[in-house]
Amino acid sequence: MTTYIALIRGINVGGKNKLTMADLKRELEAVGLDRVQTYIQSGNVVFRSEHGAGRVREEVEAAITRVSGIVAKVLIRTEAELYAIITGCPYAEEARLEGKSVHLSVLDSPLTEKQLDKLRAGISELDRYHVDGSSVYCHYGQSVLDSKLAGNFAKLGDGVTTRNWNTVLKLQAMAEASRSE
Repeated sequence: MTTYIALIRGINVGGKNKLTMADLKRELEAVGLDRVQTYIQSGNVVFRSEHGAGRVREEVEAAITRVSGIVAKVLIRTEAELYAIITGCPYAEEARLEGKSVHLSVLDSPLTEKQLDKLRAGISELDRYHVDGSSVYCHYGQSVLDSKLAGNFAKLGDGVTTRNWNTVLKLQAMAEASRSE
């Protein structure tokens, strides 16, 4: 069995696309996913499955629609992929010192040159980012809410979702615990 992390895009944000995690958990268990755990209301799910990532993504997206009527994009990473993402973070020290100023954006595919141009547009000297395949690490020099870089992610389309670094680390801990149970 593989431990997966599902990152659901665009739910429970600003009172829109409301999805109850308890309902989603029950539905995911009903379709056969094992050791389903959710983390906070922003759409993070850790579970185990014998199926591949593509099929798991389809199952989670279909479950969301059945439970809420919402058509949501889900990005899937295995525990091993998440571990590689965490160990590859160029801002790990900043994350320990500053916590929420480091974020991870997960993409469904690597950025194109056109998307990179959109990401770079209007970036301030306070923000830094590093692209590694289908992951973008961001270090915000000010609040993420005031960052031009953070706003530029909305221009990349629906194949990206972002989590603060504390959430990323919590999901890793949950995945490790799920595997060892």
